[in-house]
Amino acid sequence: MSVRVCVLGSGSRGNSTLIATEKTRLLVDAGFSRRETYARLDAVGERAGGFDAIVISHEHSDHIRGLASLARDSKAPIYIAAATRDAIRWDRRLKAFEMFSPGGKFTIGDIEVTPFNIPHDAADPVAFTFDTQGIRIGLVTDLGYIPELVKRHVAGCHCLIFESNHDLEMLKIGPYPWAVKQRVMSRTGHLSNRTTGEFLHDGFDGTAQVLVLAHLSENNNHPEIARLSALEALNGRARSGSPELHLASQAAPTPVFRF
Repeated sequence: MSVRVCVLGSGSRGNSTLIATEKTRLLVDAGFSRRETYARLDAVGERAGGFDAIVISHEHSDHIRGLASLARDSKAPIYIAAATRDAIRWDRRLKAFEMFSPGGKFTIGDIEVTPFNIPHDAADPVAFTFDTQGIRIGLVTDLGYIPELVKRHVAGCHCLIFESNHDLEMLKIGPYPWAVKQRVMSRTGHLSNRTTGEFLHDGFDGTAQVLVLAHLSENNNHPEIARLSALEALNGRARSGSPELHLASQAAPTPVFRF
């Protein structure tokens, strides 16, 4: 059994995650240039390119900035929701698309992918679970609140990558214009440390061996604030089960997590 997960980077300047088995390699989102993506793969001992698919969560630039060059270079099909595809101005040389619908499972190699709806200000944004070899990986970022649907989908995950975007007080006194602050705090914006902590305390099932806090704001959060908020929530749980906690960074990849 060999399942590998690495968050190559996460934040407002780029998001991308590698999920791989011995048979299948998926790139989830393509928010970095081809050169940067390949450099980060090399840094964690993974080969550049060779993707069986590139799977896209939504059309915001920090998730698709490098998509065209990566898809052309790897010749990998792009798996994407129809409304998300329609919201993007495409390089006409790209023709290998596979459409999915939120809630509908599909399989790439030996990995079963389940996209599901999340509340975010995009055309048809989704989060994902990935099932292979008895291992479930959840990747949930870019959402303004946590519906019951999300909690149901991430139950049973062995690896959970979950947003903890901002500290509310830092956001309120920070440099963003008020309109942007309202957008971030809205029900189609991003999760605060407090909201993520409430989920980890009350809604998290404790199954995950690895928990990665992701999409931390560089302006409105601090890694130690996010870490302490999550640890406090996990330590206060009535139920058993405490995962290994990691923080994804904008600047560098996480370790490769192996299951």
